[in-house]
Amino acid sequence: MQSDRVLEINNLHTYFFTPEGVVKAVEGVSLQVTRGRTLCIVGESGCGKSITARSILQVVDQPGRIVSGEILFRPTREQTIDLAKLNPYGRELRSVRGKDIAMIFQEPMSALSPLYTIGNQIMEVLRWHMTISPQEARARAIEALRQVGIPRPAELIDAYTFELSGGMRQRAMIAMALICQPKLLIADEPTTALDVTTQAVVLDLLQGLQHDLAMSMIFITHDLGVVAEIADDVAVMYLGSVVEQGTVEQVFGDPKHPYTRALLNSIPKLSLRRHARLNVIAGMVPHPLKRPLGCSFHPRCTFAKPGLCDSVLPETVSIGDHHDVRCHAYAPALSIALDAITHSNDQPTDDGLSERAANLQPLLQVNQVRMHFPITKGFFSRTVGYVKAVDGVSFAIYQGETLGLVGESGCGKTTLGHCLMRLYQPTAGEILYQRRDGDAVDLASLKGADLRTLWQEIRMIFQDPHSSLNPRLSVLEIIAETLRVNTDLSGADIEARVGELLLKVGLRPEYIQRYPHAFSGGERQRISIARALISKPRLVVADEPVSALDVSVRAQILNLMRDLQLEFNLTYLFISHDLSVVAHISDRVAVMYAGKIVELAPTRLLFARPQHPYTEALLSAVLKPELHGRIQDSRIRLEGEVADPANPPSGCAFHPRCRYAQERCQHETPLLRPMLDGTLVACHLTEMLTLQGIRETDVPDLSHIEHEEPS
Repeated sequence: MQSDRVLEINNLHTYFFTPEGVVKAVEGVSLQVTRGRTLCIVGESGCGKSITARSILQVVDQPGRIVSGEILFRPTREQTIDLAKLNPYGRELRSVRGKDIAMIFQEPMSALSPLYTIGNQIMEVLRWHMTISPQEARARAIEALRQVGIPRPAELIDAYTFELSGGMRQRAMIAMALICQPKLLIADEPTTALDVTTQAVVLDLLQGLQHDLAMSMIFITHDLGVVAEIADDVAVMYLGSVVEQGTVEQVFGDPKHPYTRALLNSIPKLSLRRHARLNVIAGMVPHPLKRPLGCSFHPRCTFAKPGLCDSVLPETVSIGDHHDVRCHAYAPALSIALDAITHSNDQPTDDGLSERAANLQPLLQVNQVRMHFPITKGFFSRTVGYVKAVDGVSFAIYQGETLGLVGESGCGKTTLGHCLMRLYQPTAGEILYQRRDGDAVDLASLKGADLRTLWQEIRMIFQDPHSSLNPRLSVLEIIAETLRVNTDLSGADIEARVGELLLKVGLRPEYIQRYPHAFSGGERQRISIARALISKPRLVVADEPVSALDVSVRAQILNLMRDLQLEFNLTYLFISHDLSVVAHISDRVAVMYAGKIVELAPTRLLFARPQHPYTEALLSAVLKPELHGRIQDSRIRLEGEVADPANPPSGCAFHPRCRYAQERCQHETPLLRPMLDGTLVACHLTEMLTLQGIRETDVPDLSHIEHEEPS
């Protein structure tokens, strides 16, 4: 029944009228959201997912606007409002925004104002839509921050956006969206910046609120594990159109469109195999100004039929109960045999990096590095304490290997990466780097020209592409800056090298004169990767380098990083909260908690047999792109808040959240000590515990996607 649909989109067209031409970002989209259910929209960057979501509330940036179509919103079963016909600046639509329909935007740094505290911004939503006292508004804002897992919410409510980490900003954005208990929540990549444990908390929170409030959700994500966890219905978009939609069981269990199959096939599988080459989708999403004739996906489709797919636009065909697909293979009068998909490159490759590393001198040796930030108070800025972001970290990175660094937001991963790059001056400790001539130099003590010289050999890919790219420079200027300063290459040679590297990271060379604001979040991250790799460094500190990328481009970038590592003998410190990516690319993995390393081991050993309870909890929180996980939910829900680095617990910092903690753990700090198998663990109880890791049977079986032919 139509009254059961809280939102119904019919033949929506949203265009951008630019000097280059009309960009058809959304081209004939039709979707339905049923009351109390979650619709997940998936697809690559540039496929129109976010523009579709923004069109619902008419918050499309200029020069974009809705050209035609209906957006029927039913706040009650008896009331219907066509949002597409409302004045974007009128009171009627403003009364819907933030109250009946709320939106979590993709990039909290650009969506939240840097001029106001997060508390002011959350309370503003309450005061706009409700008659409420300032004291009650503040109390409700603090409770909302607590619900989404922000530590010390009564204090951080007065923090500004730039004072919070990327994950914390995203949580504040979620709190602001949920504060008025909307009937429909539009979540645009709401968990992209979150670690696995916080992601699990947020998804549990959203599902709980959905149940309590009978709230409906549109959930945009590129994480297919999240889709499998939270979706009731799924719509797959490509180049502004929906190419397949159905229930999550239909789309995941029996995907029909070649694009859907290719997306599922490009997921890094959380297996115990290292360095398997990932399957990728050939080419890239075309620019909407250069939309291919016929089926938009045909230039990248393995099964495209010349004379048909490249000239005739396919119709949407119903192939089951509410399961629709837009592909010529399912047209009643036509037949295209989708031959078995075979991938010879999905095989593990083991080049013996871990074995070779044991016989090499470390490229980087970190000894007892500390980074303590002073807490000041009063008119004279008197120091009253310290935030111990990194507190006595030691490890080695060997030439040619990849060391993964994992942990929750706020554990010190990014701060440690900044210390290694000397963006921060460490409070204490050594960072010994072995130069090309074999001499070791302490990065912690370098200054001036000596440090700038080494920045050509040690590069960083930053976590937030929005704030790390200068908005006043073009792509060419951003990537080529280090070549112009440190080489004698001509302008033409530099432009050629930049264009070649853009192709490798999945961007068109003709974008070379564009500015960062013209790109999506995922595209900006690719620019950041190209900037880091342009000087052909020896060591790359990669801070969440693929977190903003969709699954297909993520596979391309991971393969690219692996290829460059083998070609140039690169060394990576790979910081990530995505354990499936870490399992795929890393030789060894270090786990951080509250500024310390609590476990360090070869990847296969750590994932199969974790020896620290925190590692076990991280592994259990990983969402796999399979549906049986909903029934066999074995996730460990960590109680309490992440340890506060300004006031860490006594003894083991993890003991307030550890289900195995004993009295000794509350008073005695464990040391990082070696086990018989070579693992380094900081836990008093390691010898007493048998912890659960990732089993081979936990790996998603996607073979039916690869080989099954349509009936």
